[in-house]
Amino acid sequence: MPTFEVCRSIRIEAPAPAVHAVVRDFRSWPKWSPWLIADPHATLAFSDDGRRYDWEGPVAGSGFLEIAGDQAPGSIDLLLTFLKPWKSTSSVGFQFAEVDGGTEVTWTMNGTLPWFMFWMKSMMAGNIGSDYDRGLSMLKALIETGEVPSKLEFPGIAEIPATAYVGINTECPISEISGHMEQDFDRLHEWLAESGLTPSSAPFSSVSSWSPARDRCRYTVCLPFFEAPAEAPAGFVGGTRPACRAYRVRHTGPYQHLGNAWAAGMMHARSKVFDASKRLAPFEIYESDPENTPENELVTVVHIPAK
Repeated sequence: MPTFEVCRSIRIEAPAPAVHAVVRDFRSWPKWSPWLIADPHATLAFSDDGRRYDWEGPVAGSGFLEIAGDQAPGSIDLLLTFLKPWKSTSSVGFQFAEVDGGTEVTWTMNGTLPWFMFWMKSMMAGNIGSDYDRGLSMLKALIETGEVPSKLEFPGIAEIPATAYVGINTECPISEISGHMEQDFDRLHEWLAESGLTPSSAPFSSVSSWSPARDRCRYTVCLPFFEAPAEAPAGFVGGTRPACRAYRVRHTGPYQHLGNAWAAGMMHARSKVFDASKRLAPFEIYESDPENTPENELVTVVHIPAK
């Protein structure tokens, strides 16, 4: 059987016993689970002794998680069993190490795939690693602030009109995308101020390549116009985003949690909530101006082209 390993860590500003207690309480998981946030219709069942919970949903599939060992406050060992979309078992663990008044939390998985899915080994490890990063970020927010500022809504399919744009193409590590996108938008707005042009609607970015296994991505940040300049400025690109049908996921909250919307959209596509089209690149539209909108109220809508 093909095997894979995943390991991700984050620092949380709280003592290890407090962090251990939240992770150990399965009833807290819906608040920070990177999978349950994508499936609001999932049903959960918790054992009376608190050592197991079962889930079943149209997007998250079905299975159960149970405690195999608990060495409080240093670690928790778990057994994860998937029943749908395919049967598998994985060993999952959390380690909690106190460092300078905070806690280094490490989340691990050792799993197997059905033999016929051997070719997905690297992809699976990369995707789960991204899920772990999202989950740990939400766990950190929950413990440090008492809430997770990431809300998803699923308004569904819409017809999106064609849009002319001026933009910047960038390829970079996924782990560094936030800084690169900020720099790119700064360059775009500097040019906009000099050009005297007025955008037709909210800025957006499209993603042409995304590979968690290689930690690489390619994207284009864009300012939309009713009619783009005849010639793009040096170092910029111009074009038209084609009209399309798109499945929308609406995210409210800081950009650092925006991966929840993307992951949810992709999970919904894999679960056949809608038929995704690979002909066009997915994109996100920034409906709020971060210059005058509180971070927790930022609205971004992810669009995944549909057939």
